[in-house]
This record gives sequence, structure tokens and C-alpha cells, in this order.
Amino acid sequence: MTTLAAYGGLFLAAFIAATILPAQSEAVLAGLLATETYSPVLLIIVAGIGNVLGSVINWLLGRGVERFRDARWFPVNAKNLDRAGRWYRKYGWWSLLLSWMPIVGDPLTVAAGIMREPFPRFLLVVTIAKFGRYIALAAIVLHWL
Repeated sequence: MTTLAAYGGLFLAAFIAATILPAQSEAVLAGLLATETYSPVLLIIVAGIGNVLGSVINWLLGRGVERFRDARWFPVNAKNLDRAGRWYRKYGWWSLLLSWMPIVGDPLTVAAGIMREPFPRFLLVVTIAKFGRYIALAAIVLHWL
């Protein structure tokens, strides 16, 4: 695999995984780390940036599509969106630290947009959460712990 394909594929996997589309980037990152061919720091940066940008798309969707939540084509089901909204109302912007989690993380980023979370704080907290997950995964795969 070429270097550009590896990093580009990881970026795409991380981006898609952070949107409301079903995908997983952890396996791609772990596989690339396990090859010991690519820079772990650069892999973490590429995955983190892709994942954060995917969450930004969710935030933007939340800003404008709440009115479509019951539409058949709306990609987040009402149950998950309601759960994320309850978490968000209860815990506020701190709940975005859970944006890395499967199932609830993506709807939380949509809920942040719906709740009009200020973008700078959204970006900071989501970046901490997303990069934290990838750093922890790299530490496990590379036996840094």
C-alpha cells in the first residue's frame, strides 16, 4: 500500500466514522499501526483530524436539520437523537467528551448543533475526545502502556 493511500484511507475512514454514517476507523488505525511502517504520530494526527471534521459535519447538520428529525431519510433515529438531547441538556457541553463513544457519540455532536453549542467550545472539546481515543488506541496497539 502506498503511503498516500494508507493515510488517505485512514482519513476517509475516520471522517466517515465520525459522521452519522455507520463505519469504524479504529480497526484501520490499529492495522496501520501494527505494520510499523507508518509514523504513529502522523497516523494519530490524520485519524484525529478526519474524525473531528466528521463531527463538525454532524454539528452543522444539527444546526439546520432538526425540523427533519421524523423524516424517513433522516440518518439519526429519533430515539438516539432524543437520548443524546437528554444527555446534552443534563450534562451540557461536558457531554461532548463522550463524542468518541459508539452509538451515542455521533448523535451527541448532532445534538450540540441543535442546542446551538458555540462552535469554538464544540471544536475544542470534541478534538480532545477524538484525539484522546486515538492516542489511547495507539498506546494499546504499540504497547506504550
